[in-house]
Amino acid sequence: MCAAGGLLLAGAVWIAVTGLLARHELLAAQRSLESLRGPAAAGAPTTSTPGDAVRKAADRTAEAHRLTTGPAWYAAAHLPVLGDPIRTVRGAAEASDRLTRDVLSPLAGTAGELVSGAGADGGHLDLTALRRAAPSLREASRSASDVRADVASLPRSTWLPAADRARSLLTEQLNRIVPATVEAAAAARVMPSMLGEKSPRRYLVVFENTAEARGTGGLPGAFAILTANRGRLRFEHFGNDSELSKVRASIDLGAEYTAMYGRHAPTRVWANSNISPHFPHAARIWSAMWQEHSGQRLDGAFALDPGALAGLLTAAGPAMLPDGTAVTAANVVDLTERTSYAVFTDTAERKAYFLDVARATSKVLLGSVDDPARRSALFAALRGQLREGRVKVWSAHPTEQRELAAHPFGGILPNGPDPFAGLVVNNAAGTKLDYYLDRRMEWTAGRCTQDGRAVTVTTSLTNRAPGSGLPAYVTQRVDRPPYETGPGDNRLLVSYYATQGARLARATVNGRPAMLNQMVERGHPVYTVDVELPRGATRTLVLELVERPSDRPPTVLHQQLVQPLRVTAPPSRPCDG
Repeated sequence: MCAAGGLLLAGAVWIAVTGLLARHELLAAQRSLESLRGPAAAGAPTTSTPGDAVRKAADRTAEAHRLTTGPAWYAAAHLPVLGDPIRTVRGAAEASDRLTRDVLSPLAGTAGELVSGAGADGGHLDLTALRRAAPSLREASRSASDVRADVASLPRSTWLPAADRARSLLTEQLNRIVPATVEAAAAARVMPSMLGEKSPRRYLVVFENTAEARGTGGLPGAFAILTANRGRLRFEHFGNDSELSKVRASIDLGAEYTAMYGRHAPTRVWANSNISPHFPHAARIWSAMWQEHSGQRLDGAFALDPGALAGLLTAAGPAMLPDGTAVTAANVVDLTERTSYAVFTDTAERKAYFLDVARATSKVLLGSVDDPARRSALFAALRGQLREGRVKVWSAHPTEQRELAAHPFGGILPNGPDPFAGLVVNNAAGTKLDYYLDRRMEWTAGRCTQDGRAVTVTTSLTNRAPGSGLPAYVTQRVDRPPYETGPGDNRLLVSYYATQGARLARATVNGRPAMLNQMVERGHPVYTVDVELPRGATRTLVLELVERPSDRPPTVLHQQLVQPLRVTAPPSRPCDG
């Protein structure tokens, strides 16, 4: 018995000591990886590369994995209850080793090739290297998903809080890394062809003005034509909405779309062309309009707003306007969506100013793509804007579009039965007052009946426009309402996109029963109400719905405006049976 007790004590001491050593190695690996978010990510000079940091981390995680293997760890991990934290620590160390070796290493290798300089053909990006990396990135994506699944199967609530925290931290990291690997693998599949690997491409780039809301974000204003040829990017034309104001798109988006939006003439009125939140609809209209106007066929379309430009300029640096004004990450939103309206009372001058901003920022961004010292930071910033959906992408090539549609930057209104909640506003007054709009939405699942689950959606819209100092162009009411309004009063078409199959039981606006227009888009019931929103006022829309039973949280559509949508969606318990 003494000998057995001695062995158990020795085993426990061994596990404790090697566990502490493994923890030290994992913390060192984490510090190596966190260095990637430091000066290099911010665009400052650095002596190390992503590959160096990942290699150091891989050495550390491999050692942590080695330290947590062997007979003592194996036996302890299989003890009932007592072995749960041992199994968690052992599994976390192995998962960290696989993550750095099989996932982060190929990602860092690809990033290193892409940012190290221009390709052999003299283009901005080495498309050959990207195409060559596609298989390893695909395997990295699969490995990341496998590691996350294995970590999810580890005990999560043990008698050792430190083990639980380690598992939770690793899960959070994997929840960030897995989508990134999926995006990287998809980029390797579609970017070479989209950037003109085999033949030149031409795209329409639309700058959306989120001071006046539209379904995909903001009013389509200035635009540019972007060409891509073997990875070399170039802007060949800049224009504004006046150029396309009288162009009609010869395109039919179907009876459902016509029933929903036909009265707004989106295929004939450029300002209403993106009234639907489903970005491919807007992109197809824009593409058809440009072909009608110029005779040129487009290969796709992009959309971005001043918020996206702010994110990109953080990495690329300031742009200079002809008058010497610096356009920076800190001021681009204010310059384009507030200050410009006060400075330029003449419409033509203001539109010329917007084109100056578009030209200057585009020049800086393309210069960063061509500069190995800034390219890595720009790619990181672009990835963030794509993930937020502030940069949206559509391809006229079906194979590419299928890839794009699976990601946030595809701007897709999903067509499926999963729980869904989408608040979309379209400015109905012709003002630029959505710069001051606050939006909140609370989605709450209630009790279940034989008819389904009760869902209550409470949305609040607040007009925070100032009481004075706004130019007439910002506050003008081109809708000419039959009732009296004051400067700063706004009007919105407020639409809620519900889960497919949902039924509306009751609707109120500020506590009073409301009649809503009900239509359908891509299978989703859409409930729309015309809301007058006086300056300083809040309007609260409450919808009581009955949806099919589900214990999953809703997918939330985030219409990107100046101020973010604030969403609350408390977890709900599954329906019995």
